[in-house]
Amino acid sequence: MPIQLVMDRNGDSRYFFNSDDAEELAQAERRFYELTGLGFTAAVRTGPDQVSKVRSFAPSAEETLFFPRLVGG
Repeated sequence: MPIQLVMDRNGDSRYFFNSDDAEELAQAERRFYELTGLGFTAAVRTGPDQVSKVRSFAPSAEETLFFPRLVGG
């Protein structure tokens, strides 16, 4: 079952969704664009110890990780 992992200062939140369910898939897509619109970076696992940054929703991705922008100073 696909998962969206959202990292933030409180730890992480996990959102599982059924890619065969149109409503759950639409909610996952909305979450993707909401988070990236807020400045989160999205990455999908492409293999063992490999990730790739993505800019659009990938419904076939088994795992999408969202992490906030780092602020330096």
